[in-house]
Amino acid sequence: MKKLKPTDSELEILQILWEKETATVREINDLLNLEKEVGYTTTLKIMQIMHEKGLLSRESSGRQHIYKAEVQQTEVQQSLLGRFIDATFKGDATALVISLYKSS
Repeated sequence: MKKLKPTDSELEILQILWEKETATVREINDLLNLEKEVGYTTTLKIMQIMHEKGLLSRESSGRQHIYKAEVQQTEVQQSLLGRFIDATFKGDATALVISLYKSS
C-alpha cells in the first residue's frame, strides 16, 4: 500500500471533499472558516499543492476550478493508522488493541 502523508491542512480539505465529493476553492475555504480563520489564498495554495501531489483532481468550469479527492478515505485512514502503529507501538497492532482495551 502506498504511504500517504497528507498534512493536517490537507486532511481537513480531504475530509470536506470526501463528504461533498466536489467543491470549488471558495466552497472549501468557506467551510474551513467555520472552524478557524483561513485565508482564501492559503486554501488555494494548499489545494494547488494537493493537485500536484495527486491527492486532488481539478476540472475547469468557466473561471472556477472544481476539485475532487483522488484518494479514498479508507486508503488515507489505513496509511495514517499504519504510521501511527509503527511510530507508537513499533508496528505491533496487538499492543494498540490492548492499549485501547485498557483505556476503556
